[in-house]
Amino acid sequence: MWLAISILLAVALALSHWAWRRHSARREHYWQDRLADANRLHEAQIAEDRTRHEALFHQMVEGVLVLDRQGRILMANPALLRLAHCTVDPKGRPWIEVIRAHELDALLAELARDGVIRARVLRLPGPTEPWVEINAVALPDGDGPSRGFLLVIHDVTRLRQLENTGQEIVANVSHELRTPLSLIKGYVESLLDGAKDNPDLNEKFLRTIDRNVDRLCRLIEDLLVISELRSGRRQIDLDRVELRPLADQVLDELATRAADRRVQLLNRIPSLEVLADPDRIHQVLLNLVDNAVKYGRPGGCVTLSTEALSPEQIEVCVADDGPGLAREVLPHLFQPFYRADKARSREQGGTGLGLSIVRHIVELHGGAARVESEPGQGARFFFTLRTPPA
Repeated sequence: MWLAISILLAVALALSHWAWRRHSARREHYWQDRLADANRLHEAQIAEDRTRHEALFHQMVEGVLVLDRQGRILMANPALLRLAHCTVDPKGRPWIEVIRAHELDALLAELARDGVIRARVLRLPGPTEPWVEINAVALPDGDGPSRGFLLVIHDVTRLRQLENTGQEIVANVSHELRTPLSLIKGYVESLLDGAKDNPDLNEKFLRTIDRNVDRLCRLIEDLLVISELRSGRRQIDLDRVELRPLADQVLDELATRAADRRVQLLNRIPSLEVLADPDRIHQVLLNLVDNAVKYGRPGGCVTLSTEALSPEQIEVCVADDGPGLAREVLPHLFQPFYRADKARSREQGGTGLGLSIVRHIVELHGGAARVESEPGQGARFFFTLRTPPA
């Protein structure tokens, strides 16, 4: 009997041990599976973060350059390669082979010494020679020398161009204001010194003062208009506009001035509608026709016409048969204060802003302005307008 009980106890112990081992194995497998799941989740998260960071790195509009302590390129994003006009993989190459700006060598030496560079502006060599602003930091490596450098490079070419344009405009405005003001002041002083007692000189001086005051008023008005157009304060109100009657109105307003120069005005614009702000397009036509009358041939002809470029767009042409313009001046005609013939323009009372106003108004309409001319062949000014849907 005791033998049977011993056997039963041995079997029970064996079964208990087997059950315990099986349970332990299951628990071990369970935690191994959980650990594997956690590792996979962690790796997926790392991969997702890496993908997100790489996408951000490649989509940044700023150029990013990472160098080792010897100046070899570790990383460079597409924006940096575009700025440097680099078309090959720069990784592992010395920076001087990619960015051929020797000023960067001195900048890196300063960066290794001071640890940070802020808002350093320099010009990169290349086809476009962009201006860039560099912010940089040395990457620390314990207490020893830096293990590399991180540079963030902003393209500030457009800002530099705007600064230069602003400076040019200020200089031009100062010059344009100085001339009539000097004349006005000189003639007023002459009148105060006694010229007012001479009726002939009195009238002559007053007419000169009046003419220069008008010139100042036109200049100030044009400056206000172009400032409003550039800043967006002067909005356009698009409507369906009959173009031919608008052109007739402009020709009627300039009829007296054209008659003084024996210039014939022809309106060959057909009956058609455009999507436009009538007041602004009136200003465009008035500027272009007035220029054609002033600078065209005395006894000549000024013609307004249109051509359909597509079912949704037409091109308006204002043409004269005057002396024409040299090819090299054509790209500059729509710039503020540019004059192909400075002496003649001032003699005619021009402000140098009319064509710039034309360009801005046309661009606000979603169109473009251009000019064609050759010496002795007259000048043809074009601008595009949209037509309303059928």
